[in-house]
Amino acid sequence: MRSFNTLLVIGFLLSSASLFAQSDDTVRYEWDLTEIYASVDDWDLAMTEISARIAALPNYQGSLGNSAASMLAAMAEYSATNKEVARAYVYTSLERDADQRQAQAQARFGRARQLLSDMEEATSWIRPEVLEVGETKINQFLAQEPRLADFEFMLQDILRQAPHTLDAKTEAILAQASMVLSSAEQIYENFANADIPWPTVTLSEGTEATLSQAGYGRWRGTANRDDRKLVFDTFWATWEQYADGMGATLAAEVQSNLFSARVRNHDGVLANNLFDDGLPPEIYTQLVTQVNAALPVFHRYLKLRGTMLGVDDLRYYDIYPPLVQVNTGVFDLERSKEITFAALAPFGETYLSLLQQGLSQDWMHSHPQPGKRSGAYMNGSVYDVHPYVLLNHNDDYNSASTFAHEWGHAVHTLLAQSNNTWENAEYSTFIAEIASTINEILLEEYMIENARSDEEKLFYLGGALESIRGTFFRQTMFAEFELAIHQAAERGEPLTGPRFTEMYGELLKRYHGHDQGVLTIDDAYTVEWAFIPHFYYDFYVFQYATSITGAAWFAEQFLAGDVAVRDAFIRVLSAGGSDYPHEILLKEAGLDMTQPEAYAPVLRRMNNLMDRIEELL
Repeated sequence: MRSFNTLLVIGFLLSSASLFAQSDDTVRYEWDLTEIYASVDDWDLAMTEISARIAALPNYQGSLGNSAASMLAAMAEYSATNKEVARAYVYTSLERDADQRQAQAQARFGRARQLLSDMEEATSWIRPEVLEVGETKINQFLAQEPRLADFEFMLQDILRQAPHTLDAKTEAILAQASMVLSSAEQIYENFANADIPWPTVTLSEGTEATLSQAGYGRWRGTANRDDRKLVFDTFWATWEQYADGMGATLAAEVQSNLFSARVRNHDGVLANNLFDDGLPPEIYTQLVTQVNAALPVFHRYLKLRGTMLGVDDLRYYDIYPPLVQVNTGVFDLERSKEITFAALAPFGETYLSLLQQGLSQDWMHSHPQPGKRSGAYMNGSVYDVHPYVLLNHNDDYNSASTFAHEWGHAVHTLLAQSNNTWENAEYSTFIAEIASTINEILLEEYMIENARSDEEKLFYLGGALESIRGTFFRQTMFAEFELAIHQAAERGEPLTGPRFTEMYGELLKRYHGHDQGVLTIDDAYTVEWAFIPHFYYDFYVFQYATSITGAAWFAEQFLAGDVAVRDAFIRVLSAGGSDYPHEILLKEAGLDMTQPEAYAPVLRRMNNLMDRIEELL
């Protein structure tokens, strides 16, 4: 069953959010929330109506096994109410994220979060009762009532979860505790986006740079090395002031996840989080194994980066500047639209028509502004409206790449929703990030092919390498950290800010070849863990790494002209949530990510990009 504590919000980790530095004539877009509710008053009225529907849902308790008709009536009302809950929640979430300083928007968001909890509590009896009805009778009902087909995957999944489903009374208690168990993320977001007083530094050319999260995203890649060091030193010193509090917050998140895994009789937190999507644990272990085996390839890139930057003693603050400095022009929204559409032309008319539909509407909130949530995401949970895209567009190439990424999510949503009912449209993050990351690869190859000079080609080749570094290696490092801190909690070890810093620092150094002299990690920067929002998303980040793996697998064949693979890819996106994600990839495309060969294309791509750079040097 859908759980709207984890709505279909697909985000881009630490995207190119930036300072509010666009010129006055920059074209900006703000999303039109009146398509969800015409006004706040209409939302308020809907909240009252939805609350009444939620309160009536327990009246269906005890009826599921009476007949196929009674099961259909209960499941249909459950689903319809769920859809309206999602609508009400998304409205407040989007409103809040546009400006998190607004107290009234915060209050409406809090009411909507409570609605999620109320819904979960009012329907906590469904899983135990479905199990009580049993597989034999459910299959009889499915055969007797064709309209139950919309709920077949949901019902079969509930049966699969029998070993981890508790009695109705205990499920109700867990539902009541859902807001408490999810509170750590809200604490993090309020601190990171609204409450931390960000410092301002003066850069070498006299620019006053405010080092908020957005400012850090902009200035960490500046060309002047002393400025980069100043940005790092100042930004991470600010986070260090909050390391104890952020440590307690992250520890609370870990304990919440540990509690959920134990109470549901899973072997551990990883097993608990993979189970819902039916993902084999071998995917996670295979990813970590292949990435660690490929660290010499990563170190080859770091050495190449040092050579091209002219830096003998590569440091962590040398990660973000482009390999070459070149004027690629302004990538405002109109140019971002134009090149994204051109780069994605190989997808064909079906895909492009949906992209054009979205780009011609007020579906996105485009530019940074005070109080706005950092990063970027797509929210596709309002089934009968359309997806919404949040950006922090800085009119540069990184912003264009994020633009293509998030619109990949949006088109995926349109394909899934047009080919599936509400009950089966919500897809897994595991496939979602493949849909967006392949857009980045196609954009990269388009920009490389259309570069106007060798210097510009080197710039785009370097950007493609950075994408692999940031998505394949960095996200797997995050995933190792996330698993390590949960395993430490499972062993009963205390988790504090200093302990998180120690564990994170060990991974940073191993991944970046600190002990081999490849790149030096200064201890002052090992507090970076406190900055990463996705550690509150419960084993989300490893799917970024599997996404670029899958995207490279598709793209390698796709760019070679294999139309059959392109069609298989569209079928994967169109499948929505009608099956478990790994099964969809296997069935529709033959991609098995439990096997080592699935990870070969992304490494071939990385080596090929470096070969192309070395040929130009």
